[in-house]
Amino acid sequence: MDLKYRVEATCPHTHARLGRLRTAHGEVETPIFMPVGTLASVKGVSPQDLEDMGAQIILGNTYHLALRPGVPGLEALGGMHAMAGWRRSILTDSGGFQVLSLAQLRKVTEEGVSFRSHIDGTLLHLTPEESIRVQEAIGADIMMCLDHLEPSSAPAPVHAAALERTTRWSLRALAARRHPERQALFGILQGGVDLALRARHIEQLCPHPFDGFAIGGLSVGESIPQMYEVIEASAPLLPAHKPRYLMGVGTPQDLIAAVGRGVDMFDCVMPTRNARKGSLFVNGGRAKINLRNARFQDEAGPLDPTCRCSTCARFSAGYLRHLLRSSELLVYGLLSVHNLFVYLELMREARRALREGRFGAFQEEFLRACGADYAVVRAGRGG
Repeated sequence: MDLKYRVEATCPHTHARLGRLRTAHGEVETPIFMPVGTLASVKGVSPQDLEDMGAQIILGNTYHLALRPGVPGLEALGGMHAMAGWRRSILTDSGGFQVLSLAQLRKVTEEGVSFRSHIDGTLLHLTPEESIRVQEAIGADIMMCLDHLEPSSAPAPVHAAALERTTRWSLRALAARRHPERQALFGILQGGVDLALRARHIEQLCPHPFDGFAIGGLSVGESIPQMYEVIEASAPLLPAHKPRYLMGVGTPQDLIAAVGRGVDMFDCVMPTRNARKGSLFVNGGRAKINLRNARFQDEAGPLDPTCRCSTCARFSAGYLRHLLRSSELLVYGLLSVHNLFVYLELMREARRALREGRFGAFQEEFLRACGADYAVVRAGRGG
């Protein structure tokens, strides 16, 4: 699919880019954070809440939706847009992450991956072609190629074999898609923390007509400095006219550091998963609080006086703490709305800073306010 991606502005001091892409379900401004809806639902958050907070694109997961409701069920229900009542864009993971996360339940061969369902033990054969078939049934606007993901601690020969297999699988996926006019397909780059392997994989995949590229295989055991080093070395080597997606990362600090290194798209379960435990981002993502702390017990003010989300506008921190300690179901959605709003607002701030030519200063202020080691997280063309 022609995503009609274009870069609208760049930062003269970093590799950050302001961009815009168009899918079959509308425009997506970048840099962008994509809330994760693994089972065709962002946990505890309604589609209307997502629209109200400005979410432009959400995720679904191929492995999980292949198990339930399965391809026949997806087709009968009209795909994820109809099922979830979601009118905007959807990106789907290929099932590649489960190659790592469900390592005890799978077997990898050249043909693909065989999983024992974590639900009932039934066998699921996920090949590059089957992954595409499931994603087409989901109705994804952006599909991902099935990839072979190994932990960062794996030795170099293991990563080399995995990236070579990922290349072969990616070309099979490219040949298998049936609706390129309305469903884009991204290739996923592997190689662990070995920069030479990363460069090799970029050389293998980027000449092929994928609609965008994802930096995969990070936030799986490597150190933060190693992760940033891989991003900084990889992103500038990717085609400038196609979107760049960093998979499964991360904290607000990670997002701003990666934007400065030239990344356009992000997803992570952190904002919703942390919210359900009472771990909340405040001050625009510059700090964190634990709502279970006793200091919030009688707090009649909002979680974060600087926040414009619907949760902070309506409920006190003390009430939300009461709900959390009482395990009231309502609170998980309310806190998820807050954390997601913080992430989406942070991306809006980054886009405004890029549009106004001040991203370098914005990045420095934000990272210093986070208490980050700026020498580690700084991204710039000068090193």
